[in-house]
Amino acid sequence: MVIFSCPQTPHICPVPARCLHKRLKEMHYKTIFEPFRIKTVEPIRLSTEAERAAYLEAAHYNTFLLHSDQVMIDLLTDSGTSAMSAAQWAGMMQGDESYAGASSWFRLKTVIQDLTGMEHILPTHQGRAAERILYSHLGGKGKTFVSNTHFDTTRANIEFSGAEAIDCLAEEGNAGYEVDFRGNLDLDALREVIRQRGAANIPAVILTVTNNSSGGQPVSMGNARAVSQICHQAGIRMVLDACRIAENAWFIHHKEEGQQRKNYEQIATEMCALADCVVMSAKKDGLVNMGGFLSMRDDTLAAACGSLLIITEGFSTYGGLSGRDMEALAIGLKEVFDPGYLDYRIKSTGYLGAHLLAMGIAVVSPVGGHAVYIDARKFYPGIPITEYPGQALVCEMYKAGGIRSVEVGSVMFGKYDAEGNLIPAKQDLVRLAIPRRVYTQSHIDYVIEVFGYLLAHREAVRGYHITHETQYLRHFTARFAPA
Repeated sequence: MVIFSCPQTPHICPVPARCLHKRLKEMHYKTIFEPFRIKTVEPIRLSTEAERAAYLEAAHYNTFLLHSDQVMIDLLTDSGTSAMSAAQWAGMMQGDESYAGASSWFRLKTVIQDLTGMEHILPTHQGRAAERILYSHLGGKGKTFVSNTHFDTTRANIEFSGAEAIDCLAEEGNAGYEVDFRGNLDLDALREVIRQRGAANIPAVILTVTNNSSGGQPVSMGNARAVSQICHQAGIRMVLDACRIAENAWFIHHKEEGQQRKNYEQIATEMCALADCVVMSAKKDGLVNMGGFLSMRDDTLAAACGSLLIITEGFSTYGGLSGRDMEALAIGLKEVFDPGYLDYRIKSTGYLGAHLLAMGIAVVSPVGGHAVYIDARKFYPGIPITEYPGQALVCEMYKAGGIRSVEVGSVMFGKYDAEGNLIPAKQDLVRLAIPRRVYTQSHIDYVIEVFGYLLAHREAVRGYHITHETQYLRHFTARFAPA
């Protein structure tokens, strides 16, 4: 027996975790089983197709408006939906709820500083709060932000300030390519935007890892270095949106030449070192249900953002978080880099994507880390883009199998021209986002089986019209009616 220090609690184990991971790999078995045991269960309420049709109609055909107990398999988002570990739940009992100077804050601060290498850390209740603080301060009319692809809340916070958000996704990120790093930022396009807008009018270039809106695709370390170099030569801040940085590190380690000698946490730390600011929704790779942060190098920027934090979130040593939240996050930011967990996470997501591809379903390939993205235009070629084929697939998945998902396409990102005609998104995708440590392989096998049914019955499916929408982030609350 070997006594070793486990990342969670010291205990006696015949094989250290790192050795166990190596031995499992050496077995050459195909089954990727969950590297955890289930200790607490939450019941799933089963429903009939007739019940689900009624629920969906009452929700105006928007799955965001469903009640959670009306959903059987919830793939709406991987944000804040993780199952926390025994160590995290134990840590929550140590939460220091002092208003100022809580010990829980200093533990979290140390973990984030070790990861980002940045002195100034602002805790927020989630990522969009950090975005609002940073981009409301840096933004405004006449300003331009550039990204590999702005996600919905990022774009909304930027545009709400009066600034514009320009996507510069590398060409290989578009449909038809199958390369390892489809999330990269187009360097030539970035240089052209800088030339046209002027560096003084570009407060920041935002590199999102992984690139959620473009199929959850990873960004290479080489691309991150090049973006950092261009930004710093032009005197522009580089912001790293690090909400899925551990998953991105897995792809770099396994797919990018010269990165194999580094572990996942070292890769993540190296990527953070390229940036001036890091924004993180910790509800993803922080393995918590609530939490986020903004870290910065610049003293002046930190002072300004710190004032906004106190006005909108809370005091600087808790922000929008309780002490127990900070304890859980400090533990989660370490657990997420465990090799066994990351192998399971990436490969189990790939399992779903591979089976859908084998069925002839067009998915963004190679499959990313947190979700499988389905090309809804190809799934429903008979539905016009103006009738939102992605929303049609979202509705059919729920009616057929009680599976909740989200459209990432012309509902989420579509605009209107001066005449009120739809300017569609480049792609109409449906995202199947897999919560961390929540579902087993049998749940995923059920999802695959439901898609077999959808394929057999897709000819009769119609699209949808929007009957009500808001100016920003309309997909959250929009109402639809069948076309």
